[in-house]
Amino acid sequence: MNKKFLWVEEYAPQTIEECILPNALKTCFQNFVNNGEFPNLLFAGPAGIGKTSTAKALCKQLGVSFIVVNGSDEGRYLDHVRNKVLNFASTVSLTGHKHKAVIIDEADNMTADVQSLLRANIEKFQDNCRFIFTCNFKNKIMEPLHSRCSVFEFTLKKKEEAALLTEFCIRLKTILDENKIQCDDKVIAKLVKKHFPDWRRVLNETQRHASSGIIDTNILSDIDDVNLASLLKSLKNKEFSIIRKWVNENLDNDPNIIFRKIYDTMYDSLDPPSIPAAVLILAKYQYQIAFVADQEINLLACLTEIMVSCKFK
Repeated sequence: MNKKFLWVEEYAPQTIEECILPNALKTCFQNFVNNGEFPNLLFAGPAGIGKTSTAKALCKQLGVSFIVVNGSDEGRYLDHVRNKVLNFASTVSLTGHKHKAVIIDEADNMTADVQSLLRANIEKFQDNCRFIFTCNFKNKIMEPLHSRCSVFEFTLKKKEEAALLTEFCIRLKTILDENKIQCDDKVIAKLVKKHFPDWRRVLNETQRHASSGIIDTNILSDIDDVNLASLLKSLKNKEFSIIRKWVNENLDNDPNIIFRKIYDTMYDSLDPPSIPAAVLILAKYQYQIAFVADQEINLLACLTEIMVSCKFK
């Protein structure tokens, strides 16, 4: 088999054991493998944490024939879903396994009529097909679909983070060794920690830095945590042009990280009466990250609203 160019494809887990997940989740999915069967599933959690990879690994390990439908694209057209998904679901598996599977990725972007269509057919095809839905926001999935699925939250508890960080650092080191990429352990840890728990982002960023065949400490300045000192000063002084420039210079940083950093520092920077308003502003724009067309405008709008609405110390 030819090696895939993209590491996120080449090193996608093939079994549940290879998935980097909290122990409780991994145990549940491993039990499905041991039993040779799984129910309809709904996976909810942030981007890049392993929802789709887990769904595919579960199907591959069980030898289940499956298709993947992108809810953001195909899932917005009723006729397409009716023709592709229902035609697949209605036929008997040819692999010898009792069930086939339909993985609907980004299911929270499906239209209401498509969700209604699937709701009506999940039970109709239960004898020969299972459905796995993945989403970032489960509240955008209609309740009748929730009730027809076993719902799993792909969220991490604080006490689980250290073990998962270590596990992924080891996995990343193995990938780099296999590709003969020289890299300092300190840099690996920094790369993983910056984008945690978005494993997909970690692999993509690592592959980008590895293009020269070596990842050394010279790139640490590129992946350092966001420095908010100058931003907070500009917000306090209402210097919009400087804030806009700061946003442009920090586009490579994950906006989720920026929002979190602002949240962590605002208790020391804002007058106490302004903190509740800042929390609501951050929550609103962080929610919009998943579907806005332009992340730069979204981040700048958030900072502008904080600048106008909040009072700094």
